Amino acid sequence: MSFEKVEHELHKRRSSRNIGVGLVLVAFIAIVFGLTVVKVTRGDFEPESVRLQQENG
Repeated sequence: MSFEKVEHELHKRRSSRNIGVGLVLVAFIAIVFGLTVVKVTRGDFEPESVRLQQENG
């Protein structure tokens, strides 16, 4: 009596697709985080309209 679990071909395809979607999601999060860090460290997070008002008066 064998209790060996055989993985179906559909599950193999699904798991590789899930890994791909997960990698794309991680890449997107890394890009958004990187852009946020750059924007905050440059100090450029204030709207331009506020900056113009401060310069003019």
